[in-house]
Amino acid sequence: MAVVILVLVSALLHAMWNAGLRMEADKDRAVVAAILIATIVAGLVAIARWPMVGAPFSTGASVGWTAVAGVAEAVYFAGLARALALGPLGPVYTVSRGGAVLVVWPASVALWSEPVTTGALVGSSILLGGLVLSGAERGAPRSAIAWAAACALCIAGYHLAYKGALDAGGDPPAVFALSLGLATVINIVRLGGAGRREARALFRKRWLHLIVIGTICSVAFLLLMWALVSGGAGMVLTLRNTSVVFATGFAAAIGDKPGWRQVVGAILVAAGAIVLAAA
Repeated sequence: MAVVILVLVSALLHAMWNAGLRMEADKDRAVVAAILIATIVAGLVAIARWPMVGAPFSTGASVGWTAVAGVAEAVYFAGLARALALGPLGPVYTVSRGGAVLVVWPASVALWSEPVTTGALVGSSILLGGLVLSGAERGAPRSAIAWAAACALCIAGYHLAYKGALDAGGDPPAVFALSLGLATVINIVRLGGAGRREARALFRKRWLHLIVIGTICSVAFLLLMWALVSGGAGMVLTLRNTSVVFATGFAAAIGDKPGWRQVVGAILVAAGAIVLAAA
């Protein structure tokens, strides 16, 4: 039950910070500023835990898996900014989050021997139907859906890498802080000199909003990391995709006006995730 609560709160916060990013005019610079804040928050938590847990990385494998997660996170954040610049929050969020499940679940079975049941197959089918319906939402350009699909692959990659890092002896806040720090550095370099100047100017104007969404992002991921310690990667990511319902609500609140396809698709994705998690 504790894992379920952690995942659901994480899901709510994750949808919230994505909605906050969608509200930014310059999403590419905003996401870099936000993940920098998120890295600082995670780093402070990791430093505070250091005296209590000892070495944050007990094996070389935990560091290696963390680095893999960081690279996947870097591509994900850049892709997310692009997808949200091209399309509304609802379908982008639903396709990216739900699509990741279709990759993570079979990979978790192969890597960590998570069970395959009839319920899991039923849940996957429901989830897939929700993705197809959400991807057909009017007003969602194909380019936005394509970027969302790319994000789904990255989400799957960093979730599996996080699970590998934690199983290899990494402390959750330290794993997240290091991976997100690597992702931040990669994206700062990617912006180039002109982009970094624009990001600094944006932060001076929007510092409060960016600090808020960056902090929410960090807390959402930290809760996910602790859930992954005691829950299977497939189950945790699948249950976390109930966040698509929250995202649809936030989309309506910020003026994206989700249509019936998006609403029904989000409900189906969430329902499929619940069936999968219970299987």
